[in-house]
Amino acid sequence: MYQLLLTALLVLSVIIVIAIFMQPQKNPSSNVFDSSGSEALFERTKARGFEAFMQRFTAVLVFFWLLIALLLVILSSR
Repeated sequence: MYQLLLTALLVLSVIIVIAIFMQPQKNPSSNVFDSSGSEALFERTKARGFEAFMQRFTAVLVFFWLLIALLLVILSSR
């Protein structure tokens, strides 16, 4: 059981890294030192389409990663 969970954690870790790299950038020219004004710095837009899917997918993956990590801690303490 422990080895199965450890393998699942490793595979899930790789999938999370890939999912994070697949997420689109918010604003490629968002530089703090840019003189374009501060209104763009605090602007909050709602994610739509692929971006929203990737955010939710990544959040679900991280939840399962934390759950498996917690189970591994519990199993290793016994």
